[in-house]
Amino acid sequence: MIRLVEKFDHTTFISPFTWRYGSAEMRSIFSEVNCRATWRKIWVALAEAQARYGLVTKKELADLKSKMGPEHVNLKRAHEIEREIRHDLMAEVKTYAEQCRLGGKKLHLGATSMDIEDNADALRIRSGLDILLTRLVNCLESLSDKILKYRDLPCIGWTHLQPAEPTTLGYRLAGYAQDLVFDIRAVEILLQDFVRGKGIKGAVGTSASFRALLKGRGKPSDLEEQVMKKLGLKAFHISTQTSPRKMDYMVLSVLASIAQSAHKFGVDLRHLQSPAFGELSEPIRKSQVGSSAMPFKKNPVSAERMCSLARYVGTLPRVMWENAAQTILERTLDDSANRRVVIAEGFLAVDECLTIYEWIASGMRIYPKMMKRNLERYAPFAAIEAILMRLVERGGDRQLMHEKLRELSFRAWEEIMDGKENPLPELLKRDPDVSSKLSIKEIDETLDIREHLGDATERCESFVKTLVKPILSRYKDRLGKRRNVEF
Repeated sequence: MIRLVEKFDHTTFISPFTWRYGSAEMRSIFSEVNCRATWRKIWVALAEAQARYGLVTKKELADLKSKMGPEHVNLKRAHEIEREIRHDLMAEVKTYAEQCRLGGKKLHLGATSMDIEDNADALRIRSGLDILLTRLVNCLESLSDKILKYRDLPCIGWTHLQPAEPTTLGYRLAGYAQDLVFDIRAVEILLQDFVRGKGIKGAVGTSASFRALLKGRGKPSDLEEQVMKKLGLKAFHISTQTSPRKMDYMVLSVLASIAQSAHKFGVDLRHLQSPAFGELSEPIRKSQVGSSAMPFKKNPVSAERMCSLARYVGTLPRVMWENAAQTILERTLDDSANRRVVIAEGFLAVDECLTIYEWIASGMRIYPKMMKRNLERYAPFAAIEAILMRLVERGGDRQLMHEKLRELSFRAWEEIMDGKENPLPELLKRDPDVSSKLSIKEIDETLDIREHLGDATERCESFVKTLVKPILSRYKDRLGKRRNVEF
């Protein structure tokens, strides 16, 4: 049963993507009115091409053009017809034809539903990817500024959620930016090579209907080329009744990749905002409430929302995989219902994620004193291997020195866990086996954090110069656009 109503409010279920998540711009792309207006655009492009072969008259074409805009979409009437005939595209055909008494007689001539719907979906996917590309570029720019600013600001590295060797904040941020570079390239490849329409190929993709209509006046492939040129869209060389559903899988896989990048950035920030780390924080609005019970809470709610939506997007490629793998022979209809949900919600969720990502990246709070505190507490352990090497160079037995340093380190850990400062530097200086081979100055030099940062600073600079700047230069017209969206 087709259950169609014309008005929606909060007395019934409506998707959170209708009003809570995603930008108005992205919602518009995947709106029903835009969908049907895009169908009309494709019908007109088809009629224009057919007019060149004498299949549609100039008056018929002009009639269709006069009612092709979104302002002419009449959902109420289309839904009335759909309740009766149970076919949404044919309901729109009939609605459009009622509005165009002359041109409507030639509307949809030779076409099958997916000649219209799949091309429209490709156009909407392309528009959605264009928005996401702009958001990705702005996220990358926001991170790049901080990569350079903090390229030499040391902080403790963490592996297994345990303190490890030092790194720099800039180097850590470069890791997130590198993920965005991958995602930007993936979107570019989709737009250049893989986002295509079905083309105009008729019922099972053989163009038999169009060959019959043309009667030797031209080739179906030429007709298709004219339509697709008008739409500004490439067509798949081979299609059945639908475009290859592998395209949907690839698109959702890239959306999931972007979501993964956002989740990694968000989950790390959530950890670092915890007072146990205390090194970073997402921007906190002045009147923001953290808890209904605990007024003091400063929760990373934006990063949590980003991670929550990203987690959802990560599940969606599986649905598209099933659609592609289980399209039996020339087509089945068991993909139709889920495609209405998955494609739109995938784009809207990633749109929301990247809006949050850019907001956090541009406004995140940095706490160098907390970084220094963590370094003082944990960084001395990173120098233990270097101490060991120097002791062996001075004639120490490697195995005995290893055991000695292990004992001293464990003593230091006990005091840290007892709430005291890290005593390891003093333990090393007072131990006769160590101090007999290394002077206090040599121990201090080996413990110096700057000696354990490797080439992190140089890599930050090189990364921004060789990978980030070319992207930002290529998309300089997009920088600053679609920012500061309310969410």
